Amino acid sequence: MRLVVVGCAGSFPSAESAASCYLVQADDATGRTWNVVLDLGSGAIGPLQRLLDPADVDVVALSHLHPDHMSDVCGLYVYLRYRPDRAVGEAPMPLYGPFGTASRVADAYGLEPGEDMSGELAVHTWQADRSVRVGPMRLTPVPVNHPVPAYGIRVEGPSEADPSATVTLAYTGDTDACVGLDELATGADLLLAEAAFVEGREDAVRNIHLTGRRAGEAAARGGSAALMLTHIPAWNPPQVAAVEAAGVFTGPITTAAPGMVVEL
Repeated sequence: MRLVVVGCAGSFPSAESAASCYLVQADDATGRTWNVVLDLGSGAIGPLQRLLDPADVDVVALSHLHPDHMSDVCGLYVYLRYRPDRAVGEAPMPLYGPFGTASRVADAYGLEPGEDMSGELAVHTWQADRSVRVGPMRLTPVPVNHPVPAYGIRVEGPSEADPSATVTLAYTGDTDACVGLDELATGADLLLAEAAFVEGREDAVRNIHLTGRRAGEAAARGGSAALMLTHIPAWNPPQVAAVEAAGVFTGPITTAAPGMVVEL
């Protein structure tokens, strides 16, 4: 299983990166590559096209419904509906998200009354801790602490080094410290954690985002093997989140960048 960072900017696209979007790929026993997109935030459909034909995505999994995590589903809908090589009778692409995902996407796109997206996107509502199978991968949503309904997502799949072994990528989405965050981090081979806030600057603002330190604490409590920090706004000082995390977590720490590839 491998992770490709499509977009990692926090809250809005930066000059260098789209907002949140991560491509997770795994090969099954026949050699077929399965593609899962975790979030499709503002600006992400562009760089995603450098990696694959968007029609080859097997599942889109949304952590929550803020624009920096879902707005480019509108672009994906346009691509799926109007591309010239669309096959007759093509099955809709599965899209998982919190309750209200279908209406949120429809409103964001501006569907006319009586229209829907069901021919292009098959929308499913996450059920807490109920897994979804995508080829050789298993996705499990875990409720987390954010102002709107939100989920972190554990992705389990075959190891790149030894396909008979299972590895776990845990993606926090947006959250503050909570029981769900600890559940996500427990035993993860890689904790992909947002770290939008800075210690000492937003200390009074809770139940929205993690700092680098709180992400590191979760990784340490859960025994995560490695930590990747993401969703860092353009105004944060470079590497501040990594420095905070390093004070409490002794494992490998990286800061996400567009195009970064991690083999698990």
